[in-house]
Amino acid sequence: MNIEERIQKAETRIFKAVFPNTTNHYDTLFGGTAMQLMDEVAFITATRFSRQRMVTVSSDKIDFKKPIPAGTIVELIGKVTYLGSTSLKIRVEIFVEQMYSDIREKAVIGEFTFVAIDENKQPVKILRD
Repeated sequence: MNIEERIQKAETRIFKAVFPNTTNHYDTLFGGTAMQLMDEVAFITATRFSRQRMVTVSSDKIDFKKPIPAGTIVELIGKVTYLGSTSLKIRVEIFVEQMYSDIREKAVIGEFTFVAIDENKQPVKILRD
């Protein structure tokens, strides 16, 4: 399988309902909860691509474009955007959907960097020769 096929196969999509216990006093999803969900999807995407132990080393610019109200559905999509020797970047987008209509909007975009590690927590090559 070539790199493009691996990237495509690793794309990860997860849906969640936004319940009141995950919202703030504005009745919208906590930013920290959104970031936690994004990191989880990024981790799954990185692991599906590499099939190795992966750890988050940074979360890059995260843009909150739209609030995510309680009572909506979110879809998180993770995609590999960069491949280095021991690291890769995953872009995660959150789309918010109304439950009872076809309205769907991009709400949050962020990028996460992961490094492949061995059993001693030392960086290793993602693609082995």
